[in-house]
Amino acid sequence: MTDASEKTWEVPAFDTPLWRGRTRDYCTVIPVIDEGERIRRLLERMQSLDTATYTDIIVVDGGSTDGSADPAALEMLGVRAVLVKTGPGRLSAQLRCAYAFALRQGYAGIVTIDGNDKDDPRPIPDFVAALRDGVAMVQGSRFLPGGAGENTPWLRDFAIRNVHAPALRMASGFAWTDTTQGFRGYSAAMLRDPRVAPFRTVFSEYELLAYLSYRVPRLGYRCLELPTRRVYPPRGPAPTKINANAWARLLSTLVHACTGKFDPPGAA
Repeated sequence: MTDASEKTWEVPAFDTPLWRGRTRDYCTVIPVIDEGERIRRLLERMQSLDTATYTDIIVVDGGSTDGSADPAALEMLGVRAVLVKTGPGRLSAQLRCAYAFALRQGYAGIVTIDGNDKDDPRPIPDFVAALRDGVAMVQGSRFLPGGAGENTPWLRDFAIRNVHAPALRMASGFAWTDTTQGFRGYSAAMLRDPRVAPFRTVFSEYELLAYLSYRVPRLGYRCLELPTRRVYPPRGPAPTKINANAWARLLSTLVHACTGKFDPPGAA
């Protein structure tokens, strides 16, 4: 499935050391970088849940050096594709690689879950069901009834509840509760919409998540939150790539997203 808009997509360079072909209508994209045993534990949990009966699994690596993204090892754990970003950028660049790949392979929708094993993957079939039902964007939330957030660092919890989610609620018009979480689902039709235009180099670090939370509801797309469970380790450093400098960039990104600075050129 291709269309003329693909010619305008700005996608970082990436290699594809593993691709076993599409078998499902939907895929689960897992961004990783040096996740060690965490990505193995997540994939083992997904195997035990028969996730591959609902979605093909695609791992997009941002440049791991610890061997955790070895294609042969990941294939043994049910992964159908491994993409390795070789171009510049961080999380948003990884996601642009994976989403462009998935759309070009004809997937009708994409679920994304972080590769650091903080998220319980059991709701993935619920995300797929929502996408099949016509929802354009599904957001996982630990704050909904039935969801859970365990051992969440207090500053992160405070910032999500009192800054990030309220700002995006007000700016987007949708009642988001958990806007920094990467456990999401997107329809292919929405990602291909030139009014959304996610395949732009402006989305290089952490901009894409906030932008889509702002832009998609404002375009009238159907959005939904589903309860999810996110667990941080009870002790030791949290498995996250967001440090103090990244928090400052996240706040700047939030302001830019909520004021339309990331909207496509010429967008109303």
